[in-house]
Amino acid sequence: MPGSILGNAVRRVEDPELLLGRGTFIDNLRVDGLLHLAFVRSPFASATITAIDTAEAEKTPGVAAVLTAADLGIPPFHSFGAALNDACARPALADGRVRFVGEPVVAVVADTKAAALDAAEAVIVDYDPLPAAVDPEAALAPGAPVQFDAIGSNLAASIRSGNDPDPLAGADVVVRGRFVNQRVAVMPMEGNAIAAIPAPEGTAAGGPLMTIYGSTQMPHLFARLAGRLFGFHRGELRVIAPHVGGAFGSKAGIAAEHAVAIAAARRLERPVRWVETRSENLVAMPHGRGQIQYVEAGFTTGGEIVGMRCRVVGDAGAYGGFGGGLPLGSTRSMAQGVYRIPKIAYDCAVALTNTTPMGAFRGAGRPEAAAMLERMMDLAADELDIDPVELRRRNLIAPDQFPYTTVMGTRYDVGDYDLALREATALAGYDDLLADQAARRERGDVRQLGIGVAAYVEVTGGGGAGEFASVDVHEDGTATIRVGTSAHGQGHATSFAMIVADRLGIPIDSIRFVQSDTAEVPRGGGTGGSRSLQLGGNAVGKATDEVLAQARRLAADLLEASPDDIVVTDDGRVGVAGVPATALGWHDLATAATARGESLAAAVDFVQEGATFPFGAHVAVVEVDTDTGAVELVRHVAVDDCGRVLNPLIVAGQQHGGIAQGAAQALWEEMVYDDDGNPLTSTLAEYAMPSAAELPTFEATNTETPTPLNPLGAKGIGESGTIGSTPAVQNAVIDALSHLGVRHIDMPCTPQRVWRAIEAARRGAPEPAWREPPAVFDTLPGGLDTPDAADIEI
Repeated sequence: MPGSILGNAVRRVEDPELLLGRGTFIDNLRVDGLLHLAFVRSPFASATITAIDTAEAEKTPGVAAVLTAADLGIPPFHSFGAALNDACARPALADGRVRFVGEPVVAVVADTKAAALDAAEAVIVDYDPLPAAVDPEAALAPGAPVQFDAIGSNLAASIRSGNDPDPLAGADVVVRGRFVNQRVAVMPMEGNAIAAIPAPEGTAAGGPLMTIYGSTQMPHLFARLAGRLFGFHRGELRVIAPHVGGAFGSKAGIAAEHAVAIAAARRLERPVRWVETRSENLVAMPHGRGQIQYVEAGFTTGGEIVGMRCRVVGDAGAYGGFGGGLPLGSTRSMAQGVYRIPKIAYDCAVALTNTTPMGAFRGAGRPEAAAMLERMMDLAADELDIDPVELRRRNLIAPDQFPYTTVMGTRYDVGDYDLALREATALAGYDDLLADQAARRERGDVRQLGIGVAAYVEVTGGGGAGEFASVDVHEDGTATIRVGTSAHGQGHATSFAMIVADRLGIPIDSIRFVQSDTAEVPRGGGTGGSRSLQLGGNAVGKATDEVLAQARRLAADLLEASPDDIVVTDDGRVGVAGVPATALGWHDLATAATARGESLAAAVDFVQEGATFPFGAHVAVVEVDTDTGAVELVRHVAVDDCGRVLNPLIVAGQQHGGIAQGAAQALWEEMVYDDDGNPLTSTLAEYAMPSAAELPTFEATNTETPTPLNPLGAKGIGESGTIGSTPAVQNAVIDALSHLGVRHIDMPCTPQRVWRAIEAARRGAPEPAWREPPAVFDTLPGGLDTPDAADIEI
């Protein structure tokens, strides 16, 4: 065969369908007899429901049903199946009490969307408002209004590692910082959506009782969770994900609204569709991040890290689901980052608040760990008067130390962290940037230059799960791939077809890709935690190798040769090495196999020995207007290592998307609530979502350090950009003002926040980087309350 296609930039085969408007999303599905679902949502963050009057709504023309919690009969559940705290499970519709603004209380089903919305406005709900707990630190303080009587406080879960031995003992210098990793909205282009279609009467025995079209990352998990909730047996529920307009971790489970749609479809025996509006999305889709981090790190005068103490307050939002467990899980497991830190104490308290429940968002706990570490390194560099890059290099885990087990018990597979940092600073022209910065400071320019550096490592493909794939070669010489992953923009069809084309010589445009349908693909883990290529791709590779072995045996028999002498030729046929004239096409082989009652097909499950750990280094360059506080991101350099790169075009796309989201958190995005729990950023008029106009052209490249844990040597790339960019951009903003005495600015670094920091420093009273942690850390129980939530990576 000619040189491998792997490693080359191949255009995505998925794009023409989307670009030409032929994509199929939930909202443009054509279904006969379709009913539309709308919700009456709570205007209060905390209240008891004293009465619900649905009489007028039921009289609205076209209304099929008006449903309350009493009508559904659905027990409280966890959207992910993973419980932070079982006592804080969520009802599908609020049952006697509401706990956040936007919580669904009543569901209206009607013949048209307009009729459903009209009827929803006619529902009268009487509320008795209650005090709200909005700020997670205040929610953990004595006397805060308690959300769940069964718990008796707002502490949903906690972990305490203890301080023996003291992680700061022996330090010459102790650096302290309090960092807010703010709550952000996930904001996919397409919000949550579902169409639940019951099977008509008389459906053949053995067929599904219901087909669900869902905007989901994990169709098989969705089917399992829905089956558990509604009593569907295996095969009775078919779940299909058509095109999905973005997910980023937010569509990995079953939402409360999904459960209502399924219940309504079963009750009415008619198809029911719900598509989230943008205003619903901002208050109802689980939010991401949401941590307040108190970090102390000890250093020698030479800049060596002695130890670190972390005390983290996590925000679970209104219920005890998966998202609240991230500070206990992936943030904790990645707390050591890329550095040699011999001692770490990590305590965490997760609070229930009267806000939108928390969920997974691109990186899911890993960006939060990198953010606190990289802020600490910059604070320490300032305190020790050591260049931030040099301080990092003095503490990086060396390449010859891998595999490396951190003090948190996390086992890194392989890495060369210094290489990525060297590459990033070289590409950025670090020394020239420092010279430019010094000149601006000397001149007293209004626009000051800031240079932010971040080094990171993250975990992908964790959890010990495997992935399914099958490859079939047909009599017409084409092939079909089936994979248990579920793409929503990542380019799976291209990447997986490249693997088959590389090994079998079948052209990419002759390879059909099947995914995201539980009737077509028997099992699958879906897409989350940047797992798809390293698990699904290797499953495809393994199945392809089995098909090739079958083909070699068949060709050897037909050509009267040894299987050892059979090769794939340069033109994609199979024959004896050195005798291309007798080679057989794939259509010949598949036809011969069928004549023998056989097939050229293989179905496999690939299980990886452990998680992989991508890493990298980012350099952000900003200009800060010291008169107004306005920040402009002028350059962003990223060197990310995801192991072997199969398609650099797709890898670059993932880097760019991740950097945009990470930079947006550093500079603009934040969900804000008032003291009563009312969201103040519930539309795009208030929520600062950047466009391409606010961002520079990213300078993204890669180092390649293949993992030994899978044959492709691949690690994940989907979340890396988000993890490296956020602290780099935040560090850059603060660096631009460090000569004025500014030591820290919480994210997002808005003009108002930056201007206030400048003015405080000019008055000689810069805002402190530290304050004492809340008293809850003095009384935390020992151990980890929720290992099941902590073990999940999305």
